[in-house]
Amino acid sequence: MNVGNYITGLDLGTTKVVAVIAEVISESNVRILGFGVAKSEGLHKGLVSNIQKTADAIKEAIAIASNQCNLKVTEVNVGVAGEHISSMRHRNFVTITNEEHEITPDDLQRLEDDVRRIRIPMDMQILHVIPEEFVVDSLGSVKDPLGMSAIKLEAANHVVLASVPAILNIKKSVERAGFIVEDYVLQPLASAASILADNEKEVGVLMIDIGGGTTDIAVINRHAIIHSKVLGIAGNQVTNDIREALGTMTDEAENLKKKYGYATEKAIIRDEEIVIKGIGAWGSQSIPVSLLTQIIHARMREIFNLVDNEIRSAGLKNKIRGGVIITGGGSLLRGCAELASEIFGLPARIGVPLESNTGSLSALEKPEYSTVIGLLRGAPGKKITSKVSTDIKFEKGKSKKVSKKSANMENSSHISAKVKQVYINFKEFWEKF
Repeated sequence: MNVGNYITGLDLGTTKVVAVIAEVISESNVRILGFGVAKSEGLHKGLVSNIQKTADAIKEAIAIASNQCNLKVTEVNVGVAGEHISSMRHRNFVTITNEEHEITPDDLQRLEDDVRRIRIPMDMQILHVIPEEFVVDSLGSVKDPLGMSAIKLEAANHVVLASVPAILNIKKSVERAGFIVEDYVLQPLASAASILADNEKEVGVLMIDIGGGTTDIAVINRHAIIHSKVLGIAGNQVTNDIREALGTMTDEAENLKKKYGYATEKAIIRDEEIVIKGIGAWGSQSIPVSLLTQIIHARMREIFNLVDNEIRSAGLKNKIRGGVIITGGGSLLRGCAELASEIFGLPARIGVPLESNTGSLSALEKPEYSTVIGLLRGAPGKKITSKVSTDIKFEKGKSKKVSKKSANMENSSHISAKVKQVYINFKEFWEKF
């Protein structure tokens, strides 16, 4: 991120769309200038189901954020989620052919280009290629191979795949709202970037982001993401369970969940009676908090069990010595961390965006804003043809963009410098991540 630039994150959630505009004040800090929230009615389980409704929500959220800071947004970093997301581990290598056998940014780019040529289903595209580790000849794992002399450079990569139609529908929604997508970023990657401490990323953690429509999973070990998954079961299913079990309206079920909900009966402080509004000829009824908790507990236990099964199937349970970090709106249920600790057999905590990521704006230091704050970092790594900076440059009241012509001239005359900056940007991202 370039200091002095402005950047916009856009979180397309099933229940709400959130936009945040921030100024980059240092390589590790941003200052939030404005944020807006709009009700989401055009997405289902992380996928765009109605382009016009999604576009309207995007326009509303960004308008609110823009009005707070008098800046005009043109480009956004948008989050990607949904059950269409899949990931794989792929190893590859390149031979170092220059006279001094020195590893250069061009060699790192060749590694990525080679990964992007692997065969994948026609309806899928590669969203991210994230190196987990580099191996230089017989030296073993190396964190930063740039400048070293070697014959062969090998990499283990975490490759994230996304559905082509799903990405296109996001693109259409953003463009119909009048904006341009600068970066597509996997949502669990963004959430993890905003809430995890350095020591947690080093020893290994499991991050679970429970939203309205999806539950996002990421396993981070030695500052690298080694596994990611998106499950199509989350907070909305909890609300639906309450509605069906108690025979009430969706809005009332959501209110009961937020006001009186617990993830486990062990966390209940006072088992008071609560009143549920009647529908039609059915009058109001009273139930104890413990009954509501039993309904919620069943679904939350199912979500955590699905995550635990996923981690065990991937053989990664021994990689999360730092415990479990839960974030997203679904983590606001009281007793959520206690239930997670019980099921995973590991310490657990609720994750909120770190102060350095929110610019001390306390309104955004909440679990439900973890993703949008992380989106301010953009995608990890860039293609050669991309602009060096992922950030948006603004002046008060009007947008300021580099023309395509000047950008092309710059690319043609400074290709190697561009590639080097790509690597530097990538390295800085993951050092902070």
